[in-house]
Amino acid sequence: MLSHTPMHFRSLLLLPLLAVPLLAEEGLAEQAKALYVAGRFPEAKVAIEKIVAAEPNNAEAHFYLGDLALKRNEVEEAVKQFETAAALAPKKADYQVALGGAYGQAAQQANVFSKFGWAKKCLAAFQKAVEIEPDNLGAHQALFSYYRAAPSIVGGGHDKAVAEADEIRKRNPIAGANALGQLYTDDKKYEEAFAVYEAALKTAPDNYALLYGVGRAAAQTGLHLDRGEQTLRRCLELKPAGEDAPLEAAHWRLGNIAEKKGDKAAAKAEYEAALAINPKFKLAAESLAKVK
Repeated sequence: MLSHTPMHFRSLLLLPLLAVPLLAEEGLAEQAKALYVAGRFPEAKVAIEKIVAAEPNNAEAHFYLGDLALKRNEVEEAVKQFETAAALAPKKADYQVALGGAYGQAAQQANVFSKFGWAKKCLAAFQKAVEIEPDNLGAHQALFSYYRAAPSIVGGGHDKAVAEADEIRKRNPIAGANALGQLYTDDKKYEEAFAVYEAALKTAPDNYALLYGVGRAAAQTGLHLDRGEQTLRRCLELKPAGEDAPLEAAHWRLGNIAEKKGDKAAAKAEYEAALAINPKFKLAAESLAKVK
């Protein structure tokens, strides 16, 4: 249960902050903000904890402490902080999304007897986020990802994912096209997936997610390999945002395509490039070992 989708749930935990608001009195808040933006997370944690000590009911401060806990892979602490933030600001959908992501990570780490409970909490948080803010695109995308990846026994399902993709498309045609393309790929309706991506690229030719979607589909299926290589090369010239696949993933997919073309030297170079960006990228390491 859910063990087949670890990357999915991890991606939900890395939801970007939409903004870095002031948390408390100007001096300490500005200090915490600067430390966070600079990536000096241990120091940011100390500064934000001072804010919490002065203002225990500061929801934003608890939210940031939850985010910092996730960066340390301290899931239990993250759940605690996000639950506090969500309780203090019950109308804030982004806090529910973050909480759902933390529940999802807990599900991945839990024993088989606890996975069900954590997964259902994850779903409930995402559903509540959509209920709170019906037009919150991030909440709909989180719910779509859950429906797409989770088994029916914990509330997932293809039909639910299709319906949620439609909700996304109503609010953002490009994001909806990307969601639908993923579903077509899952269903092995590969030409339909390519068609959805290509149609959307006509209106957004440099959309990273759509370009990566074409490349991923090509790498997975062996279809339209030249086009897939072209779109992934373009991804490398752009900057991924939000939950976009990182650049190392684009290199890895290029390696997959090179292998399908029978060019092991090019595949090796791409896998090495992926690992140069992220030495802990397990999929690239495994692929490199196979082509050596």
